Amino acid sequence: MNTVTSASVPPHIVAHKQAGPWVRAWNKLARNRMALAGLIAILFFIFIAIFAPWVSPYDPLEASWSAIRKPPSMEHWFGTDELGRDVLSRVIWGARASLLAGIVSVFISLLLGVVIGMVAGYFGGMADGLISRMTDAFLACPFLILAIALAAFLGPSLTNAMIAIGVSAAPIFVRLTRAQVLNVKVEDYIEAARAIGCSPLRIATSHILPNITPPLIVQSTLAIASAVIAEASLSFLGLGQQPPDPSWGSMLNTAKNFMEDAPWMALWPGLAIFILVLAFNLLGDGLRDALDPRSR
Repeated sequence: MNTVTSASVPPHIVAHKQAGPWVRAWNKLARNRMALAGLIAILFFIFIAIFAPWVSPYDPLEASWSAIRKPPSMEHWFGTDELGRDVLSRVIWGARASLLAGIVSVFISLLLGVVIGMVAGYFGGMADGLISRMTDAFLACPFLILAIALAAFLGPSLTNAMIAIGVSAAPIFVRLTRAQVLNVKVEDYIEAARAIGCSPLRIATSHILPNITPPLIVQSTLAIASAVIAEASLSFLGLGQQPPDPSWGSMLNTAKNFMEDAPWMALWPGLAIFILVLAFNLLGDGLRDALDPRSR
């Protein structure tokens, strides 16, 4: 019977099998052109958000009564709005609000969802039943409707909008974490950890959490896209970033009154929302394929 030796295996396959799981995931992600395109777009928006004071050509709050609703030109590439403010500068600064809302709100959701979901999945019993029923109740309400209700209760501001979005998205992470914990906690290495006297906290943080991280990363990436849309929706309704501070949602709210005379006021913030959300979805799909062990 013939055996396959390491000399007969191509070197790049040997190196791939010897690499760690995260290296293998990155190598697989790097071969996904759509996911890489999404990652590049996200990095671009992060860059302009961080360096907005140096990238934007004008002050986003500076009005000019001689340049009201001017179409795109060499002086104002994206045109101007109803107060003569440069639309390009406001789109650049608005990226800060959208990215901040997306990242911070998902961090809140992740923190709440992982803690509550691990308690429900690991301990089970009455705690699991109570948490599961409350999670089902929250999930029965549409995400955006719940976020609007919480934002209206807390008051209009970007901070309150991030809290409202984070709390509204937390049940998704609770259900995902609980399901992953139920699958992992019956593995042999968890039983071995219990046998040697590891505390429940140590088992949860050192053995269970690292093994449920990949699906949480994927869900977080997809949740950021939903959070960006939610922040724009809340700002459109006047419950998010407050004028005159730039926000893509509030820019669309203003632009709806000038669709015939100045359509560029709605085109650029709407296109920015579309590209950023699409980028996070493409990256999330790529991460799902790269981190799924069954696809290797």
